[in-house]
Amino acid sequence: MHDIKENYHKIADSLPPDVQLVAISKYHPCQHIMAAYQEGQRHFGESHQQELTKKASQLPSDIQWHFIGHLQTNKVKNIAPYIAIIESVDSIRLMREIDKQAARNNRTIKILLQLHIAQETTKYGFTLDECRQMLSSGEWRQMKHIQICGLMTIASNVSNQQQIQQEFNTAAQFFNEIKTTYFPNDPNFSQRSWGMSHDYHIALQCQTTNIRIGTKIFGERIY
Repeated sequence: MHDIKENYHKIADSLPPDVQLVAISKYHPCQHIMAAYQEGQRHFGESHQQELTKKASQLPSDIQWHFIGHLQTNKVKNIAPYIAIIESVDSIRLMREIDKQAARNNRTIKILLQLHIAQETTKYGFTLDECRQMLSSGEWRQMKHIQICGLMTIASNVSNQQQIQQEFNTAAQFFNEIKTTYFPNDPNFSQRSWGMSHDYHIALQCQTTNIRIGTKIFGERIY
């Protein structure tokens, strides 16, 4: 646990005040989460609904849970009562379901639109054109129980730092385009979630507001 606390402060204490650290706790046990929680961390990221539901029932209620993995529509109802933000929204179909389940729980759920900028085909997300089309169609404006708070992306898993920087800068420019076009007067549309353990230093130069760090805090995952 001492390592977790030390690792946590190494990162948390080095971040600019306007950057939110999301500690990625998937596959890590509750006592690891509590070690970071006791140091002041409140935002944690999970990517499996069953694991998240179990942890949420056992851990302090002021934890802000971020859903960061590919979310199947049939799983939304299970996390709708307590999820703080779903960062990985990659289709209008998923948005409809989140809106429906949030309404059932009498709450508004924050979401980020996931962009597919990386060159790997395995990544999920809207292409830039798909995202433009989805927003211009306007259906989202009728969804009163979701709040679009920004964008999320995952860079290509490569060692070429220039490529990673280019992808993050593309996301940052696209954020500015979408903000100006659709959310000019909405202060809630402000989040830019990019940067993980291996590339967050680059993301910090590319307008990120949320970095998602797992390994560098908790060590290798426990499957």
